[in-house]
Amino acid sequence: MKDESRNDSLDGLRERLREFAAQRHWEQFHTPKNLAMSAAIEAAELMEHFQWLTPAQSATLAEAQRVEVAREIADVLLYLVRLADVLDIDPVAAAHEKIGLNALKYPAPGGL
Repeated sequence: MKDESRNDSLDGLRERLREFAAQRHWEQFHTPKNLAMSAAIEAAELMEHFQWLTPAQSATLAEAQRVEVAREIADVLLYLVRLADVLDIDPVAAAHEKIGLNALKYPAPGGL
């Protein structure tokens, strides 16, 4: 029986990706350079789905388009999680830190 608790956390996703890569002997290819490049390539594939759409069209995708966009988002996420794992970076902690830095750089109007 699969451990379903792994399905709802970044830690679980990281573990599943580690196992996936190890089972295929891909660790040798999962260098920070390769993973960063792969994340950028997948991000470009995500952008392709929106390239010629108007803002309104991009907000109202047909279901088939949404499925394709979801798969590209997954590809980007998977490469970023794997990159963070290889570099021993906690992506959630890094994201929280970055939001804090952004709050200082871009304060909310009215001091909220």
